[in-house]
Amino acid sequence: MDDLDFMTLAVLEAEAAMLRGDVPVGAVLVRDGEVLAAGSNTKTIDPTAHAEIQAIRAGAERLGNWNLRECDLYVTLEPCPMCAGACVAARIRTIIFGSSDPRAGAVGTLYDIPSDRRLNHRCAVRSGILKERCEALLKEYFIMRRKTKSG
Repeated sequence: MDDLDFMTLAVLEAEAAMLRGDVPVGAVLVRDGEVLAAGSNTKTIDPTAHAEIQAIRAGAERLGNWNLRECDLYVTLEPCPMCAGACVAARIRTIIFGSSDPRAGAVGTLYDIPSDRRLNHRCAVRSGILKERCEALLKEYFIMRRKTKSG
């Protein structure tokens, strides 16, 4: 499997979130070509219920270790500051994302947390994988949301 395959799995997670009425963001945690965990945004009273956090927690639990230095995280939307910080704390090797986030992106857009030399770990970053599909999901979701709020 390659970047396109793993990002496709993240897109499937995002689509599942959208079907539940949640913001369509999906994440997949991979080590040595194997999917360890996946997550999607979930509406709960927990403000940390982002796709990335869910995938990181599940992956750490599966491995029995918080240190995910051999893992790569595929996510449909550029991580926010909280999720980028979680990637650094978990020692994620590479963050691969689809769409940039001009409002909250912390992996190069507004901030660049994974590359900050002041921190004790840096994550490699790749972006733009299935960008158009990731962006289309978000646009579709927010168009539907505006229609239901105004109607």
